[in-house]
Amino acid sequence: MKKETKKEIFSWIWTLAVAFVIALFLNHYIIVNANVPTGSMENTIQPGDRLIGFRLSYQKEGPKRGDIIIFNYPVDESEIYIKRVIGLPGETLEIRDAKVYIDHSETPLAEPYLKEEWVAMNDGMTYEIPEDCYFVMGDNRNNSNDAREWETHYVSRDEVLGKAWFRYYPSIKVIK
Repeated sequence: MKKETKKEIFSWIWTLAVAFVIALFLNHYIIVNANVPTGSMENTIQPGDRLIGFRLSYQKEGPKRGDIIIFNYPVDESEIYIKRVIGLPGETLEIRDAKVYIDHSETPLAEPYLKEEWVAMNDGMTYEIPEDCYFVMGDNRNNSNDAREWETHYVSRDEVLGKAWFRYYPSIKVIK
C-alpha cells in the first residue's frame, strides 16, 4: 500500500474515533436522549416523540414547578420516564375535585397544559413532599402512571437526569 493511502486510512480512523469519543462524552455528561412510549404527556408530547434533555439544567438549582423532567423511574431505575413537576420539596400537595392545591391554598394550581378534564382517582389525597424530592404528574392525567400511583410517590433529585429541552423526531420543537 502506498504511503498516501495509509495516511488517508489513518486520517479517517482518527476522525471517526474522535467523533465517537465526543458523542460518548456528550451523551453521558451533557444531554440525555429519551423516547416517549406512551400518551401520558399528551398533548404536550406525543407517543413516539424523541426528546433531548439537558443534563446540566439542574446543577445549581433544582427543577421548578411546571418543568418537564427526564428521570429514572423510581420503581425500576433502568426505565426512563418523562413527567411534569407539580410539587416541590417541602410542600404539601392535595388533590381535591380533580384539582391540585399546594400548601393548603384555596386556589387550585393553574394547569393550562392539561389534555382534558381529569377524573381524580386520588381525590382527597394529601402528599407531604420530602426535601430533595419532587411530585410529578403527566399532562394526560386520565392516562398517566405517575407519582399518584407509585409507592414512594416522589422522584428524588438524584433520579432526575435532566430537563426536557426539545423534540427532534418526528419534527423539531422546543418543549415547554
